[in-house]
Amino acid sequence: MDDAVAAEIARHEWETYMCGCGRSASHLVPTLRDAAEGHPAAFHALDDHIFIQSNLQPPAPAVCAVLMAIWFASPPRQTTREVLLWTLSAVLGCEEDERPGRTLYAECAATIRTGIDLARHERAADPTSLSAAHAADILEALG
Repeated sequence: MDDAVAAEIARHEWETYMCGCGRSASHLVPTLRDAAEGHPAAFHALDDHIFIQSNLQPPAPAVCAVLMAIWFASPPRQTTREVLLWTLSAVLGCEEDERPGRTLYAECAATIRTGIDLARHERAADPTSLSAAHAADILEALG
């Protein structure tokens, strides 16, 4: 695992976030490590933890920060990139939450926005790929 990704995982106090499954989000750390190692199933395993249907859950901003660190660390192989971009696109497809102040959605979108150039490159590199389609969805959601 890349040092920057490991540092991003370590930066968060996972036990303080209530996961979508009702437990502390600390159980997501092994899944995030698996995602960092490029295991596509790890990204799908985040469903019902960082979002349930179209509702973001408290660990979503921290998880987005880790996913962006994975994307920035090095270009993941194609299948990993597809599910990474699918996950980010799914987060951006969620609804605003009802918290006062800065919302979960705004926090996630701001983090994902740091990769807007990567998304543009992904969309242009192979416009017919699934990764390009997810990148286009990300770009559209971010305006």
